Amino acid sequence: MSKVRVHLYIEGYVQGVGYRASALYKARSLGLTGWVRNLRDGRVEAVAEGEEEAIAQFIKWCQKGPPGSVVERVNVQNEKYTGEFKQFDITF
Repeated sequence: MSKVRVHLYIEGYVQGVGYRASALYKARSLGLTGWVRNLRDGRVEAVAEGEEEAIAQFIKWCQKGPPGSVVERVNVQNEKYTGEFKQFDITF
């Protein structure tokens, strides 16, 4: 399988519901690297790298989110894989 990178912008009721922590757990369980953070405008932003199938599973999870969240839209931008991250983290 090939390694890929995606840049995600998640819109909806996604802050204050444990979205970042849940995304961190999901990404690590899939063996992904990258980061997730809250944006000032209420969205959540994430960059994830890893195997194509694992990335697809992560995007699918992001479209639903953790219990309590209401995801309205996930904007997915494909980017060039860089391998720059050691693990998946929450950043600010």
